Amino acid sequence: MELAAFFPMWDQLTETQRQTLTQIAVRRQAQAGAVLHRGSDDCLGLLLVESGQLRASLLSPEGREITIYRLFPRDICLLSASCMMRSIQFDITIEAEKDTQFLLVPPDRFQALMAQSAPLANYTNEIMASRFSEVMWLMEQVMWKRFDQRLAQFLLEESALEGSQTLYLTHEKIANHLGTAREVVTRMLRYFQSEGMVQLRRGVVELTDRAKLEAM
Repeated sequence: MELAAFFPMWDQLTETQRQTLTQIAVRRQAQAGAVLHRGSDDCLGLLLVESGQLRASLLSPEGREITIYRLFPRDICLLSASCMMRSIQFDITIEAEKDTQFLLVPPDRFQALMAQSAPLANYTNEIMASRFSEVMWLMEQVMWKRFDQRLAQFLLEESALEGSQTLYLTHEKIANHLGTAREVVTRMLRYFQSEGMVQLRRGVVELTDRAKLEAM
């Protein structure tokens, strides 16, 4: 995938800036389950996703995870370059949910390019604002939405992502996505099963009544 696909303001960069960005971007691969970035001390750089799927999550002091957003082809992850943003006070983990190919841009070189190019700096700020909007939306969901609704929404979104009614997810994995305890997920899934919305097998959740889930 060409770098221009990631930057809609590509034509506003000078030829020298485009060449520099092309030269410093390194193509990397990660297998599903690999952790690419963990915490503020790890300033990996910008991740530009060419194929696959990444997950950004937060870890509480008690060891509980919650997914804050996902990254798909043509997405850019800035929070993996935390040293560029000194005001960031929380630690994010980035892991590959699927085999992923991405471009990695060194943070210091990208920061130098932003200092030269207002369009690049403005677009970078737009991406950051969008990510924080997603985090705020997540906070609203956690604070104000009932867990049965959040779980139903998660299952429907996973089904759309995978293109299947059969989801290969453990209760622990779902709990990590939603920031709750495995026991809470298990109880609610069993309730969903009793209502005919899902069928449970070991490591598998099969959606059997999408209409009921959507209504919820």
